[in-house]
Amino acid sequence: MLSKRIIPCLDVKDGRTVKGVNFVDLRDAGDPVELAWNYSQQGADELVFLDITATHERRKTMVELVKAVARNINIPFTIGGGINAIEDADALLNAGADKVSINSAAVRTPALIDQLAKAFGVQFVVVAVDTRHNDGKNIVYLNGGRIPTEKETFDWIREAESRGAGEILLTSMDHDGTKAGFDCGFLKTINDAVHIPVIASGGAGSVQHFVDVFEQANVDAALAASVFHYGEILIPDLKAVLKNKGIEVRISPTQPSPEGRTF
Repeated sequence: MLSKRIIPCLDVKDGRTVKGVNFVDLRDAGDPVELAWNYSQQGADELVFLDITATHERRKTMVELVKAVARNINIPFTIGGGINAIEDADALLNAGADKVSINSAAVRTPALIDQLAKAFGVQFVVVAVDTRHNDGKNIVYLNGGRIPTEKETFDWIREAESRGAGEILLTSMDHDGTKAGFDCGFLKTINDAVHIPVIASGGAGSVQHFVDVFEQANVDAALAASVFHYGEILIPDLKAVLKNKGIEVRISPTQPSPEGRTF
């Protein structure tokens, strides 16, 4: 049985980590490189960085951030935000990222998924999906949750898989930042329908919420932000509870001292 993954997510705006509720009311949560180092020491399995206001002129900043993160951690990390072409992904992967995440650009140009999978391999391509319940349907949203589409989330995720997505990062906008728990019912529906890993995102507020999403939805990974950023949940404590519940997780050996950091 593959170990379930715990993934801190760092939403980056103007070089700082931020966090909000339902994608709005952002507040500062710290330096992304320092947070990344801390999570790698705690035993996080992977990290996700999302440039939530990515524009063309910020691309250089993200490349420099990738290089800084790669110098300071030894766990896989994914970068997303503003990736609109093969060249964007190539620059980030060459700078040290392990995977790239595409969201709005994939919806607008679905062939981008095919292109990235062909160029780099499906294991490098994460398709992030922001979804909200709207008039009885789960609808895909774009541009950091600002723009609703006509695409139903279930159909879009199936298409993304067929085009070469290696993983799905599914964020429930209704649950995001509320700390009321993951949308386990919908996550189970998606997880049962696809053959690639699903990362659950949106709603983590307690250790029990992680237990619930693994037991009820059987997702491959659970992602969270604020509960990790502000020290409400420590990853070693979380993993100890999960293991005691019979959920397979990777327990890290004693971590090294902080000598050698470059930030």
